[in-house]
Amino acid sequence: MSDDQKRPPEAVETETLDAGSPESEALEEAATAEDAAAEIETRMAELEGEVAIAKDQLLRTLAEAENVRKRAAKEVADARVYAVEKFAADLLNVSDNLARALGALPDDEREALTEAGQNLLGGIEMTQKELHTVLARHGVTAIDAAPGATFDPNMHQAVSQIPSEHAAGTIAETFQSGWKIGERTLRAAMVAVSAGKTN
Repeated sequence: MSDDQKRPPEAVETETLDAGSPESEALEEAATAEDAAAEIETRMAELEGEVAIAKDQLLRTLAEAENVRKRAAKEVADARVYAVEKFAADLLNVSDNLARALGALPDDEREALTEAGQNLLGGIEMTQKELHTVLARHGVTAIDAAPGATFDPNMHQAVSQIPSEHAAGTIAETFQSGWKIGERTLRAAMVAVSAGKTN
């Protein structure tokens, strides 16, 4: 048996290929192509990971931008509603003084006023109404504190509890009017809370 017959066929083929032969070059090119394909696949996997990270960052950035936009819109809306809050609070003293002036004159004495006195009283009433209209135009409205209304600690300040004809826990008497701006209490109404009827 010859040496060629003792060796495996692959060894015979390898030895028979010359370094510069077309078959040898084809094998080298195939090996290079496989290496290049593996490198391309690795690079594609890396790029896909980078794209996923970039997409996640973009979505987070868009969500944050939307949150900032919503917060800014809410702040602008609140600024529109509550911008006059301090000014309106200062005007409440004017409203209180007008109410005191009107309340100082009993109803039965109003008829006895001279024409000039009645004109003065009418002017005070018109001024008070105009003030309340202007306040309402800017979102400042009176809190309901009529006797019999339900007591709400967010809008009413209880200064006493007295027996009255109204149900217990409702407002029995109002000492000072309350005001709110938008949904926020500007000044709580000062009230007496009913303790119910006494026997």
